[in-house]
Amino acid sequence: MMSRCIATALFLLCISATSWAEPTRMVTLGAGVTETVFALGLGDQVVGVDVSSMYPQAALRKPKVGYVRQTTAEGIASLKPSLVLASAILGPATIPDQLKAAGLRLELVPAARSIDDAVTRIKTVGALLNKTPEAEALAKSVQDKVAEAKAHSKGRTPARVLFIFVHGGTSMQVSGTGTAANAMIEAAGAQNAVSEFKGYKSLSAEALLAAKPDFILATTRSLKAIGGTKGLWASPGVAMTPAGKNQALIVMDDLMLMGFGPRTGDALLELTRAIYK
Repeated sequence: MMSRCIATALFLLCISATSWAEPTRMVTLGAGVTETVFALGLGDQVVGVDVSSMYPQAALRKPKVGYVRQTTAEGIASLKPSLVLASAILGPATIPDQLKAAGLRLELVPAARSIDDAVTRIKTVGALLNKTPEAEALAKSVQDKVAEAKAHSKGRTPARVLFIFVHGGTSMQVSGTGTAANAMIEAAGAQNAVSEFKGYKSLSAEALLAAKPDFILATTRSLKAIGGTKGLWASPGVAMTPAGKNQALIVMDDLMLMGFGPRTGDALLELTRAIYK
């Protein structure tokens, strides 16, 4: 842990030492990156975003340049940005070289997969945009809310939480370990009701019953895709779980819960308070 903290500090110091002047035209790619830039007060300098950048509302009004994992250099270049700020998941693999060949400044920010990563990303983006004091304050706000959530769940018997995911016409899947949902559930002082596998899988009605969740956690989009609460409780096995019998459902915004952006502290506090009244 100590070595990681030292490495992060050195990385941020190097960025700060080589940071450029504040850009006047930015294309931001990746929901967490875009949200961080807006939270630092630089939304007016953003001239384009990818389609995953759905928060804040002002970001939805910006021109779109595809999805962060599948965008085009031509679309980005057409917006004449002085900076392209993107998550490290930027794709396809040829894009970075194409952007540099076009004479565009590209900065890649490590993807965030945990609360600690979210804090690091805020500081990294702040250093790149010469907004270090603002980034430090924003990061502290996240950390303070994480600490408040931890204090709220301290001493509680860990509740069993089942996270469901439904995308488009796919069947309902649940989260195992190694996911953003799992990280948030554990940070809230709860226990993931399913820990036998990594990632997402569909479960039989029997397996859902065996998981014995006290709560079902769903995002707004997943709940809508499954047909709302009526569709959820009608899913095989769900209604017979402890959560189903008590209609214990927690619904949260997709990006707020799992985006590991500036709202991560708020999301964790909201989740913790929903679990432990």
